[in-house]
Amino acid sequence: MLYKEEYEKWCTDLFFDEKTREELLQIKNDEREIKDRFYKELEFGTAGLRGVMGAGTNRMNEYTVGKASQGLANFIKNKNGKEKGVVISYDSRNNSKKYGEIAANVLNANGIKTYIFKEITPVPELSYSVRKLKAIAGIMITASHNPPKYNGYKVYGEDGSQITSPIDKEIMEEVKKVKSYKEVQKISKEQAKKEGLFFEIGKEIEDCYIEEIKKQLLNKEIIKKQENVSIVYTPLHGSGNIPVQRILKEIGFKNVHIVKEQEMPDGNFPTVKYPNPEDKNAFNLAIDLAKKVDAEIVLATDPDADRLGVFIKKNKEYIPLTGNMSALLILEYILSQRKEKNNIPKNAVVVKSVVSSTMAEPICKRYNVNLLEVLTGFKYIGEKIKEFEQTKEYNFIFGYEESYGCLAGTHARDKDAIVAVMLLCEAVAYYKERGITLWEQLINMYESYGYYKEGVKQVTLEGIDGADKIKNIISNLRENPPKKISNYKVKRIRDYEKQTIYDCETKEITKINMPISNVLYYELENDNWIAVRPSGTEPKIKYYIGAKGSSLEDADERLRELEDNI
Repeated sequence: MLYKEEYEKWCTDLFFDEKTREELLQIKNDEREIKDRFYKELEFGTAGLRGVMGAGTNRMNEYTVGKASQGLANFIKNKNGKEKGVVISYDSRNNSKKYGEIAANVLNANGIKTYIFKEITPVPELSYSVRKLKAIAGIMITASHNPPKYNGYKVYGEDGSQITSPIDKEIMEEVKKVKSYKEVQKISKEQAKKEGLFFEIGKEIEDCYIEEIKKQLLNKEIIKKQENVSIVYTPLHGSGNIPVQRILKEIGFKNVHIVKEQEMPDGNFPTVKYPNPEDKNAFNLAIDLAKKVDAEIVLATDPDADRLGVFIKKNKEYIPLTGNMSALLILEYILSQRKEKNNIPKNAVVVKSVVSSTMAEPICKRYNVNLLEVLTGFKYIGEKIKEFEQTKEYNFIFGYEESYGCLAGTHARDKDAIVAVMLLCEAVAYYKERGITLWEQLINMYESYGYYKEGVKQVTLEGIDGADKIKNIISNLRENPPKKISNYKVKRIRDYEKQTIYDCETKEITKINMPISNVLYYELENDNWIAVRPSGTEPKIKYYIGAKGSSLEDADERLRELEDNI
């Protein structure tokens, strides 16, 4: 694409609205900004769209959203799915509702029914509603935990999971075929309603979703005994606020404290640098409140409420849990309680991503439960749930990935921070009834299974050159594999792009039976490991690290060694 010509076209063509043209004229002397906005089209990838909001082909705006929606509409028409319809939801980000309505507008103009939520709605509720309404697809307008300048457009299949192969590639091809923004069909909301194509949904779906979540409760009677467990929660200005408060109230917790400064939806996220529950700084206000009310657990969800961050009380201090720690606490709680009640189903299975904690292995072994690994991205866990439903080979109990997301049950096919909040708070009550804290339970697990610790290092490389730099880093690692990382020999190298496992001692090569993915995984001595992959949603390269030690201090030291040697 000749970016300068495209810029001139957007500035002068009356097809683009006046506000867009004015915004672009303000950067007429900024060559770098013009190039960054127009050197390519915002790519519709396997995760849909995600980008900085603004005018230009490489930005999230009404035109790029419209084009993506037209491509999706063409795919749906090819599949004869117009009558099934599409469910649309959005979070609290700036322009999210607007983009959701634009998507509905385009789909309606193509004769496709839409069911759009009246209010901001979490990802898991969207995932649930696609199956509940028997829709052919779902759209979630969100950029998850990205900074405020971003927004995104995630597409879900009729199974309620984010689209996977081959559907993702088919939709991507249809989006590519829409060469001009002028091909995008439009209809007014009023006309769509008149033609029976535009429907608004809300509380009736939320009621059903909340009831499904409650089915995952394991010890309702314990909550009655420990109803005054002190809980602090912040939605970080996002969509988790109403469903989290509702579920905790309805299951019986009476001492829940909300961070008022972060309770209301706000796409500018004024109280945090960016709304990421993985970031300890996002908890500053919540920790202040926790100290005042002597909270036993502190919880934060991201804007679309699929990720959950957690702090727990250790003596008089509050310490953060990684996504692996919180998921493993939930996993151990679920399996121990199911075993106690003798209701672990036959062929029960837990599914985790390849870059998540390996501590799940001894946990699942103890309870005689199967453990499977999938590629990074919760859509692959969702894909497995669908597969198990069809084949009846396994009964899915729990799935998790290190990036602060997990799912208990099969009501949704994506990460569900709402059910995670419920189960963690129930676990706090259960262990309190037995005289221990959640921190003490975590120590019990380490003593039983081994001292596993995990970390992530990220390198952000934005702009035009960033993607090339990331590509070069991965290529260099692939062409020059390390024999040693820190003080640990590399035992095996998994290359998920080549779909091979290379044994560094025997030189034997075996096959990986997974989809192709640009991930390198180094199995090291003493149960340590490192995995490297470019982020699928952000301009970053990620290094995932796992260490196992003889004590917490030893595991921390090994983790630091590996991080320092990245």
